[in-house]
Amino acid sequence: MPNQVIKPAEVHVPAGRGYNHAVKAGNTVYVAGQVAIDKNGNLVGKGDFTAQAEQVYENLQAVLAAAGASFKDVVKMNTYLTRQEDLGKLREIRQRYATVEPPASTLLVISALANPDFLLEVEVIAVLS
Repeated sequence: MPNQVIKPAEVHVPAGRGYNHAVKAGNTVYVAGQVAIDKNGNLVGKGDFTAQAEQVYENLQAVLAAAGASFKDVVKMNTYLTRQEDLGKLREIRQRYATVEPPASTLLVISALANPDFLLEVEVIAVLS
């Protein structure tokens, strides 16, 4: 079975169209890093970690749903933060979306993301049963 590119209408068009939001290979869904961009391509919550994190998780939820998956199917999550002090807020928001057992996870605090206004980026891998 060939790979299936996932292009959800509820999420912004990828910047420069140099990537896709997700690719489904067999029963595995690889979701590109999601940032705080709404479906119209606008940054949500400049300087506001909570607003950005909520947008990121809404984007993840929409991309997963378009692939026939949900947070319960996520087996791996990579999170990139630009401010260590946002870790507590991140955990609170993540628990609202990923309500089952947490997946294997990597979290890095880095100096910057592709846009200096982005405060976090999250990518996931999901396996459909």
